[in-house]
Amino acid sequence: MGTTGREADEIKVLLEAVYLRHGFDYRNYAMASLRRRVHKVLDESGIKQIIDLVPAIWNDDKVASDFLRVMSIPVTEMFRDPPFFIELREKVLPILETYPFIKIWHAGCATGEEVLSMAILLREAGLEKRVRIYATDYNDQVLKAAKEGIYSMDKIPLFESNYQDAQGKGKLSDYYHARYDQAKFDPELLSNVTFANHNLVTDGVFGEMNLILCRNVLIYFNKELQQRVFRLITDSLCPRGILGLGNGESLRFSPLARHYEHIDASLRLYRKKL
Repeated sequence: MGTTGREADEIKVLLEAVYLRHGFDYRNYAMASLRRRVHKVLDESGIKQIIDLVPAIWNDDKVASDFLRVMSIPVTEMFRDPPFFIELREKVLPILETYPFIKIWHAGCATGEEVLSMAILLREAGLEKRVRIYATDYNDQVLKAAKEGIYSMDKIPLFESNYQDAQGKGKLSDYYHARYDQAKFDPELLSNVTFANHNLVTDGVFGEMNLILCRNVLIYFNKELQQRVFRLITDSLCPRGILGLGNGESLRFSPLARHYEHIDASLRLYRKKL
């Protein structure tokens, strides 16, 4: 069911209240995604009307906290889209190893599965000592989970399957210890990772990176906000730096596409021109 004009207007009023009261800016998120998440908040809170969320968001810290949590639900997994990680292994890492020191930014790292996946790739390529990884998200709760590197054992079969499909050099169990119903990954994998709060919507340029992965984040943004983030990423990449996007994302229709060449367009891997 689509979004009516009245419902869209009420969502806009709600998002303005969230921005003014709490400083989080969702005003340029895609409406379809916003609608799903706002209705999830309604279902959880028992509040019947979107417009009634406005005073609740303003005055009730629990409702506000629940809203912010739902708005940043991470959907991620280790070695998600294995062909992408094969391409990283075969085409991107050989480029990166030509640098004496490598800087990688995971923008929108969520609970850290992709960061760990990259750390494993780097270890298997013998590059981990030459790399600094910056893993950022605007949600402190998911950053805390990412730092811990602990995941439910229920997820491990999928992670293991992805790892094997991504041509891993061993077994995923080489990198974690299982205890009870949890898998704790080797803390050394994250020893060269700096976790930081950074909001792609409101914050600025993030260093001069050799590789930026911003995967399955932009799908939640409208065109205007996507272009802002593409500009931020382009300004944060060093000349000849590499950008990786998610399956549903592309530079194809962006004015900034002229600044890039394809490493593999089908896998959304690009290299910034000089």
